[in-house]
Amino acid sequence: MEPDVLITDVLLRDGLQLEKVVLPVEERLALAEGLLDAGLVSLEVGAFVNPAKVPQMAGSAEVLRGLNPAEVTAQLHTLVFTDGGARRAIEAGARTVRFVVSASDGHSVANAGASTDAALDRLEPAAATLRDAGVRVEGAVATAFVCPFDGDTDPARVARVATRLVGMGAEVVHLADTIGAAHPGGVTRAIGAVRDAAGDIELGLHLHNTYGMAAANAWCALGLGIRRFDAALGGLGGCPFAPGASGNVATDDLVHLLHREGLRTGIDPVKLTAVRDHLAGLIDHPLDSALATVGTAPAAPVTRRRDGNPV
Repeated sequence: MEPDVLITDVLLRDGLQLEKVVLPVEERLALAEGLLDAGLVSLEVGAFVNPAKVPQMAGSAEVLRGLNPAEVTAQLHTLVFTDGGARRAIEAGARTVRFVVSASDGHSVANAGASTDAALDRLEPAAATLRDAGVRVEGAVATAFVCPFDGDTDPARVARVATRLVGMGAEVVHLADTIGAAHPGGVTRAIGAVRDAAGDIELGLHLHNTYGMAAANAWCALGLGIRRFDAALGGLGGCPFAPGASGNVATDDLVHLLHREGLRTGIDPVKLTAVRDHLAGLIDHPLDSALATVGTAPAAPVTRRRDGNPV
């Protein structure tokens, strides 16, 4: 049965990229296997970037190969920013790749070393390489709401980047609250602008929780018909090139919210908790999710989905 909401757990990429502890490939593979066993059908497992800049992503090719993307039914995402990264992803067996482009020039220069337009231009050869290899492409628009350097992001810029990504073949576009400063009004405006510009492209949200607004933003997006969300187990994460960025909305917290509202995710909270407990033993600080703090969540009630049909 298809889930009502698709959660992509980004622990192995966004969740780990700010951690002082660099987890070996074997530990990342164990976490991935645990997440898959818990019912996740979409994981972001690494990034083909310069390991000198993001050492936590070294070994992403080995993680991807170890998960055998040609054989698993789950989508295993990796990030690329250049044609060279796209080629390395293909060599590692990638079947789904994400492009990330910042809507704001300030963050684009800090994150990708180029303006937004230059970063988009640089991805055109990568898009062609991936299309020729039959690799599925998704897009993500970073700083889609607020930029740590440029302030509030004009929704028209978000729409322009999203449209370019769709033109490169992106089947889904994720709007990313890179520094966790979005609010429901901004989420509503950005989604509306992208829909007006890009038509019926499927949209998702990549939320951070710096100011405690991730759940409110997710709830707002659900009301607007968004059914794809990125999250990281335990609330880990953040961007090394975005001052003030903190962790992602926690997978365990988001699953709890959705289940309490009668929406199906296909994720087993008990198995997810076991993976979270294992993760807690690997890092040198407490996890950031609410459930990691309070412990076991109350059982979800037998209820009806928001459309009135039985769960």
